[in-house]
This record gives sequence, structure tokens and C-alpha cells, in this order.
Amino acid sequence: MKLSVIIVNYNVQHFLEQCLHSVRKASKNVSTEIFVVDNNSVDGSVQMVKEKFPEAFLIENKKNTGFSYANNQAIRISTGEYVLLLNPDTVVEEDTFEKVVAFMDAHPNAGGLGVKMLDGKGNFLPESKRGLPTPSVAFYKIFGFSKLFPKSKTFGKYHLGFLDKDKTHEVEILSGAFMLMRKSVLDKVGLLDETFFMYGEDIDLSYRILLGGYKNYYFPETRIIHYKGESTKKSSVNYVFVFYRAMVIFAEKHFSQNNAKLFSFLINIAIYLRAGLAIAVRFIKSIALPAVDFGLMMAGLYLIKEYYEKHFRFLEGGSYSQAIIAIAFPAYILIWMFTVYLSGGYDKPIRLFRIIRGVIVGTGIILIGYALLPETYRFSRAIILLGAGWAMASYLVSRLLLHFMGIKSFSLNPDKSKRIAIIGTTNEFERVAGLLKQTNINTSLLGFVSADNTGTQHKDHLGNISQIAEVIEIYKINEVIFCSRDISSQEIIGYMHTLISADVDFKIAPPESLSIIGSNSIDTAGDLYIIDVNSISKPKNKRNKRLVDILLCFALFILSPDLFFIQENKKGFFRNIFQVLTGKKSWVGYGSERNEHLPKIRSSVVSPADAIKNISINEDTRNRLNLAYSKDYKVENDLSIVWRSLRKLGN
Repeated sequence: MKLSVIIVNYNVQHFLEQCLHSVRKASKNVSTEIFVVDNNSVDGSVQMVKEKFPEAFLIENKKNTGFSYANNQAIRISTGEYVLLLNPDTVVEEDTFEKVVAFMDAHPNAGGLGVKMLDGKGNFLPESKRGLPTPSVAFYKIFGFSKLFPKSKTFGKYHLGFLDKDKTHEVEILSGAFMLMRKSVLDKVGLLDETFFMYGEDIDLSYRILLGGYKNYYFPETRIIHYKGESTKKSSVNYVFVFYRAMVIFAEKHFSQNNAKLFSFLINIAIYLRAGLAIAVRFIKSIALPAVDFGLMMAGLYLIKEYYEKHFRFLEGGSYSQAIIAIAFPAYILIWMFTVYLSGGYDKPIRLFRIIRGVIVGTGIILIGYALLPETYRFSRAIILLGAGWAMASYLVSRLLLHFMGIKSFSLNPDKSKRIAIIGTTNEFERVAGLLKQTNINTSLLGFVSADNTGTQHKDHLGNISQIAEVIEIYKINEVIFCSRDISSQEIIGYMHTLISADVDFKIAPPESLSIIGSNSIDTAGDLYIIDVNSISKPKNKRNKRLVDILLCFALFILSPDLFFIQENKKGFFRNIFQVLTGKKSWVGYGSERNEHLPKIRSSVVSPADAIKNISINEDTRNRLNLAYSKDYKVENDLSIVWRSLRKLGN
């Protein structure tokens, strides 16, 4: 066996599927065995591999064992002369394996090899080649000097920016996303250090290969796509701690005691600086807008009160009780903000009608509460109404200002219809176009670009693949989808790289798959188009579902003297009311069983199947009902299912 490809997977089914398709093609001319080590995924990855890639050796771990442990499991039973550690969010070219194996055969001193990596938009990824993170290199990286002077031989050593990315070089550190190693070298220097859970293990093993007397190479004569970001959230506090702690482990293992202490000191400074910054940024982002809203409304209410007192209510002097105002004004504002939140006014993208609706509902609640107050605690219905007008105005004006300032997340029209060109044969165009039409993607153009210079008779034909640059320019295309059944990975990567200046998004549609995968940034998870079964997971629907659960709890409790006696399981009725009220359960869902192919929701008292009477429901039908419930969630569906399942609410 020449090559053993090892892929560790954790909940990235659709990326894994695309990766395996490319690996299968690249293995045709190289004797290859493929290992997939699954770290207890719950997204259907295991079943997908069994059904679509039976040639792969599948290792099913019952817990997430980490990157190092999982790779070592497969390395120990691999039989290839070379071992390739490959991330699941990658796509390799058809001749990648031939080229890298030929290079290693020609360079017996080579212990490891990495290749040129591109992100999902065709941009070069600097981590394709890296230097050893010595204390000085780490210092320059941590404090931003390497980013300011990427091509400097002093400051740019972390990503070796001074080396030509289009030429082969000896390097020190390989990337774990594509890490080819000679098996005999691994037998000598050892496998991945399992002290590292997720980060740092590639640096450690690369360094041990060098210490073993071998060389590591950066080899740019083949390329891969590395979407990156599916498991890497660089802005998260957890990432900061895990990544930099991995650097400390590396330093303590390989550096002298004094250097390790210096390195550890620098890293700990970085940890607290970066973690503190991440926490501060997240906190500011989460409270900034509500805090501004609160402040604007409070200022407006006080101005309205002052004006109303002087010109209408207390013409001869006097004022409202400051004690009452100090309680009433914050209460009014919090009610308005809460109802705007429930209405979806804080969701992205911004929808002004949701804000208007929320303020109107909140004003109604305030007026009802005001009417129920004793006379001594009432002070002005007019201020409430004028305040509602100000609340609505402050919301609308602030959102319009944010929109006109060009802040993308506050754009009032972010759902611009996409102009998509699908590149493939006629049959694949029809399949992928049909898939897109089943999603929620808003398209104004869905054009066909033929991959084989045919298809000109098709009604949606825009041109041939050789004309793609002109097609993008003439038809104002903003997204290109490649059908990988009809176009080689090498061609796809080549077109992505040459069309960078066109500023379009790229996606790849694997054959016989319901997914279309791409990525707009190395720091964001890959974008994914798939038939939408996630309606129930949308923030608005999750919020509405929880609100319905709470209201039903109160309603059922009030009606319990009548409902209790009709329950099939009387003991569980009040227990379920309590569990739903405290958020442990929902009234309606998939039942008590977990369905790993559907969006995750709370276990439930009843399911759609319980609403069907006098009919025997098999497992397949139950799954279909749950799928329909998830895909087309509505509040009225929950109410209908509860009504039809009244006798089962104690189950």
C-alpha cells in the first residue's frame, strides 16, 4: 500500500462527503486506503460514510477523543508507505496524491510535506507554510508585528511570508489540515502527542520530524481548498485558551527551561489579553444596541414629561412624583424592549415592521397594566402614548442611521436576490437548480454555464465554462456553483484562483448530494445550502415556541380540574407542566427520542404522531411527520397537536 489517508470527523457531514468525493478521485492512480475516524458525531456522518463510501475504513468512537488520539488510532493500523492527515473541510485535486507521493519518493530525506492551501474564495492561506514558534517568533505573532510586516525575515517568520508561495521550500512546521508523512519516520519519531487535544499537535510532530534528522517541505505544485472555520472560532474565549495553552505545552516539551519560562510568560500575557478582549468585545456587542435604545427612550420620556408638565398638566407649578417616575419609566422601556424582542425587532436582518409591531403590543400591555393600577399610582396616560411615539421614532431613526452608515448587519435590504451561475452538464444543472429551489435562497437569476461546451439549446444557457469571466461580468453574477461530477477539482480550484478579482462567491455541489458547500472567509464556517429542515431552529420560532409552552402551562394549570381526569397518565400531568415551565421539556416536538438528522430541540411530551388517532404509526411515518414539523414550524401547529393530544399530556 502506497498511501494511507486519515480523516478525523466531528459533526461536519456535508464537508466530509465533499472531501471523500475528492479523495476517491485522487486515489485512482495511487494505491490508497482511506480511514475515517468519527469522534461521536450526531449529524448523520457515520451513516453517510457507510452508505456512500463503503471502501473507507470507518472507526466509530463513542466520545470525542480529540484530534491526536483519533489520528493515532488509524495510523497504528494503517499499512501505507506514506500517511496523510487530512481535514474533512478540504478538497484535493485529482492528481494531488500522485504529485506528493512522487515528490516524497524523489526526496528520501523528506519526512513530511505540506501543500498550497486556498480558502473558499481562492485566496492563498498563509498557514500553508510556517516557521517554528520560538519565543521571539511567538512574541511577534502575539503582538501583531508579523501581521504588520508579513514579508520581513525578522517579523514574518511565523508564516514565512518572505518565501515565495509558488516555489518549493524547506519549512519547519506543516499544517495539520494536510500533513503527509513517511510512515517509517513516524515509527522512528513517534505518533501525535495526545497531550494536545485540538491545537499544537501538528507543530509538535513537525518539530520532532526535524529533530529526527529529516526535512519538511512546502510543495506548491498541487493545491487544496481548505474551507477552515467549521471547528475554529477564533473570536471565542475557548479558542484563545486552548490554542495558546497548546503553545505552552509545546514550549515546556521542547525548549530549554529558561526559554520555556519566557515563552510561557509571553503566552500567558497573550491569553489574558486576547481572552479579555474577546469577552469585552462579545459583551459590548451584545449590550451596546439595547443600552443605546434604553438611553434614547429614557431621555425622550424625561423630555416629554418636562414639556407636558409645564405646558399641560401643571400650569401653575408642581410636578409628577419622582418616586413613581423612577419606577414607571424604566418599567415602560423594559416592556417596550421586551415586546420588540419577542416581535423579532432585535433579529438580523432588521425588519422595521417588527419593531413597530413590538412597540404597539408593548404599549397595549402598559395601558392595560396602567388601568389596573390604583388611582394613587397613575399619573398620565398621555405620557404613555407620547412615550410610545418617541420609542417607535427612536427605534426607527436609529436603525435607519445604522443602515445608511453602511453597517452590513443592520442593512434593511440584506436579502438581495442572488444571481447564480451553475457550471456543469445539463443534467447536473437541473439537479442543482432543483435543489436550490427547495431551499430559502432568493434568486433573480439561475443561469446554466455548460462545462462541456454543449447545452446551448437550454433555455437558461448563459455560456460555456471557457467564457465564465465574461458571463460573470455581463450577467452581474455574484455566486458561482461548480458541479464536481462534471468538473475536476483541479479545474475548480484553478477557476477560483483566477477569478478572485471578480469578487464572487464560490460553492461546490458534490454528485448525488443534497448539499452545496462554500465559504466566504477563512474565519467563518463554510456556507451551506441544503434543503431547509431548520425552520424550527430560527430565533423567532424558538422564541415563539418557548412563549407558547409557557402560556400553555398556565392555561393547562387553570383548566387542570377538568383536564386531570381525562389523562391517560394522571401522575405525569402536573410533572410535565412543571418540566415544561422550567424548560426541561417542550409540549410538542419529536417525542422523547433524539433524531440526529433533525435540528436539536428539547424532548417533548407529545409529537405530531400523537395527534393522529386510530391509525398505527410506524417508525418511518413518525420520522416523516417529525421532518414536516421541523421544516414548516408554526405556532398554530403546536396548538393543534396539543388540542388533538389532550389525553396524552401526562405521558
